[in-house]
Amino acid sequence: MKAATIAVAALTTAITLPAYAAQPVIGRWATVEAKAIVNIAQCGKCLCGKIEKILKPTPGRPNTDVENADPALRSRPLVGLPLLTGFGDAGSHWKGTIYDPESGKSYTSKISRNADGTLKVQGCIAFFCKTQTWTAVR
Repeated sequence: MKAATIAVAALTTAITLPAYAAQPVIGRWATVEAKAIVNIAQCGKCLCGKIEKILKPTPGRPNTDVENADPALRSRPLVGLPLLTGFGDAGSHWKGTIYDPESGKSYTSKISRNADGTLKVQGCIAFFCKTQTWTAVR
């Protein structure tokens, strides 16, 4: 009888605990320093983000993925380039991979919505993370 009471109490507690889900991040976002607009959308079961528009091109640099480690990909245009891939709901944030076209490297990443409506974007190597703040674009 005591085991049944404990089981019922545990089940009741589990049912009343709130389920945590990451805040929605789908939309258009201006990257740090408003260099580009990234469109985050549903891609199958995950979220992804592609460069929609270059706002501030780097002087003297072509608008292609010239820093990519794969020579076959260096001629791809930056517009349409996937920056965020495989993002899934990880509770308080979204977790996936971010690609940095300025370095040609990919990093594990977390994105989450700040209280002010901006987007916190982190790229990490092990425990070392670089954080950027992106702003919503209408």
